[in-house]
Amino acid sequence: MKNIFFLLFLAPLLALANGPELHLDRMPDKSGDVAALQHGAKLFVNYCLNCHSASYMRYNRLADLELSEQDIRDNLMFTVEKIGEPMTIAMRRADAKQWFGVPPPDLTVIARARASEAGSGGDWLYTYLRGFYRDDSRPNGWNNTVFANVGMPHVLWELQGEQVMGEDHQLKLAVPGTLKPEEYDAAVADLVAYLQYMGEPIAPFRKKLGIFVLIFLAAFMVLTYALKREFWKDVH
Repeated sequence: MKNIFFLLFLAPLLALANGPELHLDRMPDKSGDVAALQHGAKLFVNYCLNCHSASYMRYNRLADLELSEQDIRDNLMFTVEKIGEPMTIAMRRADAKQWFGVPPPDLTVIARARASEAGSGGDWLYTYLRGFYRDDSRPNGWNNTVFANVGMPHVLWELQGEQVMGEDHQLKLAVPGTLKPEEYDAAVADLVAYLQYMGEPIAPFRKKLGIFVLIFLAAFMVLTYALKREFWKDVH
């Protein structure tokens, strides 16, 4: 009986180990690049926020990216009136399910959610948004190398162009987009950097605070050791 339970527990792990290896491209680190995060926010609002909400992110939080309230109102707020409102969408979940087969997920913490994949969540999203290709067998005409048979169409196709899957199972650019391949890769990196920022806007402050805490602990350890030696010098 114990062996049966052991096999039942082990079977999913063996299936996962024997599955195809997921190759993810390394995303450039743009966490401290304010201009990149601003550009990523612009791309998110113009291309993602039509279908995907970010309901745990408020517009006024964009002020952390060195944007004034007027900049946010003029360039990033198109569906709400108050700057303190969350980044929601007007599309109903029932309509989204009918159109796409499944309601598009909220993207506030998508980068953190995908961090459980091989590599970081940023690597997964960076590879995913560059991995769309034309597939006439799919209802929306698109497929993806990272997320096979995905229901989401390639919303950035005008920027990237149209890729096709070659006989060697490598993507090839069949129809150029408005951006050169290297420019598109940089734009996707900006967008993913913003998605990572949304998942934890306080991350830059947390990392900076962590450095000061480590410095303090190191200095305190030296002082503690010196105090210990002073107290125990007569004993030794």
